[in-house]
Amino acid sequence: MKTEFDILRKSRALFLKELEGLTLAQLHTIPTGFKNHIAWNVAHVLVTQQLLHYQLSELNCLCPDDLIETHRKGTSPTVTFSEEEFEEVKELFAGLPDTLQEDYEAGIFENYTEYPTSTGFVIHSIEEAISFNNFHEGIHYGIVRAIKKFV
Repeated sequence: MKTEFDILRKSRALFLKELEGLTLAQLHTIPTGFKNHIAWNVAHVLVTQQLLHYQLSELNCLCPDDLIETHRKGTSPTVTFSEEEFEEVKELFAGLPDTLQEDYEAGIFENYTEYPTSTGFVIHSIEEAISFNNFHEGIHYGIVRAIKKFV
């Protein structure tokens, strides 16, 4: 599992690197042909990781409920973050991979509710959820890089 956690941390670092130098307006721009913006993708990835790992393990998510409701699967951008709000999202985004690893190593993921993903893959365990989440984050990293070319 060490490799999976290293991949997650690397993914997050790459995401954060893509955000460098972007204005708040650029983070919230939805280019023609896209359904969302960079800020939504970052928050969505954060929320999805929490839902896949914590909620489906019958544990409390470590990000605010309102962030979950506005950025979970099936949502579209309805929130414009202030600088301070987006900084909080980025802090959670950067720090929660370490928390996940600590929690995993502490053995808190005792239960897992099977979850059929929209890709057709069915997740049966926390280990599968961690692997699948890395795949999911890679998809959204690519989307962020594509959007960035137009903002």
